[in-house]
Parts: sequence; C-alpha cells; structure tokens
Amino acid sequence: MSEWMLELKSVSASYGAIQALQGVSLRVRQGAIVALLGSNGAGKSTTLNAISHLIEPSAGEILFDGEPIRRLRSDEIVRRGLVQVPEGREVFKDMSVRENLELGAYLRRARTEIAQDLDRVFQTFPRLKERSEQKASTLSGGEQQMLAIGRALMARPRMILLDEPSMGLSPLLVEQIFETIRRLNREQGLTILLVEQDVRLALRVASHAYILENGELSLEGPSDRLLTDPAVRRAYLGV
Repeated sequence: MSEWMLELKSVSASYGAIQALQGVSLRVRQGAIVALLGSNGAGKSTTLNAISHLIEPSAGEILFDGEPIRRLRSDEIVRRGLVQVPEGREVFKDMSVRENLELGAYLRRARTEIAQDLDRVFQTFPRLKERSEQKASTLSGGEQQMLAIGRALMARPRMILLDEPSMGLSPLLVEQIFETIRRLNREQGLTILLVEQDVRLALRVASHAYILENGELSLEGPSDRLLTDPAVRRAYLGV
C-alpha cells in the first residue's frame, strides 16, 4: 500500500479553449486532511472533478493508493473507495432523506451492511434520522450538507473529496459541519481533500495545504506555516 493515498502528477485540464488546470501536482497522505485553496476560478473544483473523472484531464497522471485512475470511469473510482461531495450539495430534492442516502450505496449489494451503514450515518447526523422520510427539498442548507456527506459515507469511502462544505451556511452550522469532518477523520481514519472558501478555517482543520492561482499551484506547505505566511495573510486572510 502506498504512503500516499492520492497523487496528482502534472495534471492539466481545459474547458474547450480555456485552460483550467496547468501541470498541477499534489499528494495526500493516508489518514490526512489536506486543503486545496484559492480564489474563485482558480481551478479548485476543476481539480476535484478531474480526480473523479467528471471532466477528462488532458495531461498528467492521477494515482489512488498507488494505482492509476485517470482513465477509469467515475463509478469505477467510487468503487475503489474515492468519493466526491460536490459543491452546492446536489441532493435529489424530490426524494426522501433515506432514499438519498440509499443512493450513495448504489454500487453495493450486501443489504445487511448497507443497513448498518445507514444506522451509522444516522448516529453521525441525528437530524437526518429525525427527517428521514421528509423530502430533501424541505431541509435547511446545513441539513442538506449533512445529507450530501452522509450519502458519500454510504459508499464506504476510504477518501472523500469535499467541495466547499461551508458555502451558504451560518457560522454556527459551519462549525458543526467542520467538527463532524474532524471526527470522521479522527475516529474513522477517513482521508480528506478539502476545497474551502474559508481559508482560515481550512488551515485550522488541515495539516497541509496547496494554493492554486489561475489553474497553477503557487504555494504549498504545512498549514501552520501558511497561516503565518505574509503573502497568504495579505491575499486570503485580510491581514
């Protein structure tokens, strides 16, 4: 088993004539939380989508647990244990909370294990259990984010790609979501690549971070060092 759960080596991607990523290389150690930061349009979500094969990288190599996955289909990547929680939650609003969660296990067949995992998600997010038969459209933004994370957990991932989990949430809900992220990492050993607009919060949660500018990596290092880096403080922390 590789020391690095995820490795990107000189990955590039484009949308038509627009170059979105240029030679991006990063590594995520097994059991770590790593943040991918940058301004709007820097290429953060594109990086996650390239990893999940929601878009086709034009160059480079992507390894998961030491094995190449760049040419695998998205469902094959999920089957390997790498699952994305998309920006904006993307829950199925006309389906119930329970149905949304069960969809997360669509590649699995062991019904007993699926039922056990559903109970585990309800233990992690008690509010979802209370609302299990409600349509997802009736949930608050914070509850929908819980649902999106819970749906990913139903696939039994070893690593999740978490895209902007704080978007549109109140500070109190953001703290609750991030405490859950910490707990999943600490108690279940879940490896996490986190894209987050709140740079200060992301650097407090992650052990290491990469910063993208215009589709290229501009800076990387331990989070505690980046928190005190003058360029980071000026550009992203308003100091």
